[in-house]
Amino acid sequence: MYAIVEIAGQQFKVAKDQKVYVHRLKEEEGKKVSFHNVLLLEDGKNVTVGAPAIDGAAVEAKVVKHLKGDKVIVFKKKRRKGYQKKNGHRQFLTEIQIEGIIAKGAKKVEAKKEAAPKKETPKAKKETAPKAAAPKAKKEAPKAKETKKEAPAKKAAPKASADLSKNTVAELKAMAKAKGLEGYSSMKKAELIAALSK
Repeated sequence: MYAIVEIAGQQFKVAKDQKVYVHRLKEEEGKKVSFHNVLLLEDGKNVTVGAPAIDGAAVEAKVVKHLKGDKVIVFKKKRRKGYQKKNGHRQFLTEIQIEGIIAKGAKKVEAKKEAAPKKETPKAKKETAPKAAAPKAKKEAPKAKETKKEAPAKKAAPKASADLSKNTVAELKAMAKAKGLEGYSSMKKAELIAALSK
């Protein structure tokens, strides 16, 4: 009997009492692990293919030890360019021993299901908080509009004054446009001041 199972993002063909090296798992050494993403089961005569996984099937294993794989040298070179890079890599691995293959009736770990509702309750609190804050934001929004309306009125006072040299070119062009002057877009600052002071 063998099974094709997905473990840590990779697919393995496993049988009972087989040792497999997989990407590093979070579980500690000596603990038992079960993998529920079984893609194919072969039981002597019958072959069961999942779509994509077989419901109720599982592969149980024991974490033997955590280790690092062999060093792999990654060497890059571009000839005649003076470019070369040398890197080494050692993959973090976990050695597991397959203890059994369950064809039907495997139950997923309930600890994960219990953890999910705990995560949902803080979300609910977070969702209610912005709703309560929303009316305050609406009340604050008109105040912001009022301050914006007041600001142009304050700016209008310096424009009316005789000293136009303190204003920027953009402000002077806006004043020229409001007065109805022609050709103000091509005028320089001194020309705009002269035209507006008339």
